[in-house]
Amino acid sequence: MQEDKSRAVRLDSFGGPEVLDVQEVPAPQAGPGQVRVRVTAAGLNPMDWIMTTDADTAARFGLSLPAGFGTDFAGVVDQVGAGVTGFAPGDRVFGAALSRAVADFVVVDASGETAANEVHHTPDGVDDRTAATLAIAGRTASAALAVVAPGPDDTVLIGGAAGGVGVFAVQLARIAGARVIGTGSASSAGFLRDLGAEPVGYGDGLAERVRALAPGGVTAAMDLFGTQTVDAARELGVPDDRICTIAAQVDGVPGANGANAPSGSLAEIARLVAAGRLRVPIAASFPIEQIRRAAELQSGRHVHGKVVIDL
Repeated sequence: MQEDKSRAVRLDSFGGPEVLDVQEVPAPQAGPGQVRVRVTAAGLNPMDWIMTTDADTAARFGLSLPAGFGTDFAGVVDQVGAGVTGFAPGDRVFGAALSRAVADFVVVDASGETAANEVHHTPDGVDDRTAATLAIAGRTASAALAVVAPGPDDTVLIGGAAGGVGVFAVQLARIAGARVIGTGSASSAGFLRDLGAEPVGYGDGLAERVRALAPGGVTAAMDLFGTQTVDAARELGVPDDRICTIAAQVDGVPGANGANAPSGSLAEIARLVAAGRLRVPIAASFPIEQIRRAAELQSGRHVHGKVVIDL
């Protein structure tokens, strides 16, 4: 690969995985206040394919054609712009670059806490594949926990607990001392138990099944998929201010957005991973040339753990 050229996944029309192509593009250069990262791994999230499905959705995220793909990344700093302190070539880093992470190089602001345009030091003991899964899901889970604020006296119902955000939300709630009941399919039950949650099947009758598991009551809830868990939590008497959503809007129920995660939350998650207190299951990894296969697997929403692209 020539130093002025690089590979990047691009799309020239909006749509599904079939529009994703690996293209040769000019290598981006770090400007003032920026660092360039040689990407070694990029993690996929539902938002990656949701926001590139059609032009109207893409526009809400500020995207236009031609567009890149993927947001979470990990790698090594290889270029530092004027005025940057705290980063040097050779530093291992992770972060987020909105819809442009699946590429040999990304350029991001070095300031630190701007969601989806950020870079952080990767702690020793955290491998690049794992680091490449932290930004979007970690931020979103941290924002949801900040709304619900679980503690040792809580029993928390988490809807969509086996998904990408659920992996973090379950473990963070357990670290906070809460009992966690997580919704999922029958095939995800063992996976949820391994994370520290008590599994319960989603679907009609959810409130009754939860009541049987927790006759003492549920005190908080996070709906990481839609609104079914909100409905069940309300039926179980959980007050609206201790329920949150991330993927739907419900009148009276606060929503959680990764952009509003507490300051320092990503660094704290990385420290927990390094300390062995939080783990991120990697369900599958693919070379960049197989981006369509990876996106198809991730967009099916049935994968247990994270999907990562190796570069």
